Amino acid sequence: MDEPKLEELLTFIARNLVDEPDEVRVQAVDGDRATVYELSVAEDDLGKVIGKDGRTARAIRTLLAATSARLRKRAILEILE
Repeated sequence: MDEPKLEELLTFIARNLVDEPDEVRVQAVDGDRATVYELSVAEDDLGKVIGKDGRTARAIRTLLAATSARLRKRAILEILE
């Protein structure tokens, strides 16, 4: 799995959580030490991606970290408002 696949994974997960899947956008920003994935969704769907007490966002970040660790890379998820 390479970086475009990580974007596809995040897009797939987010689109299945929200009411407006066409509004889901994932953009990779390469940094010095890690790749930052910026996830943006419709304003009304923000709570669905974050989840109660941030549990859904934490679960997505865990999946991203596990997948990127297999690639020997570091990935960070930022959910944009």
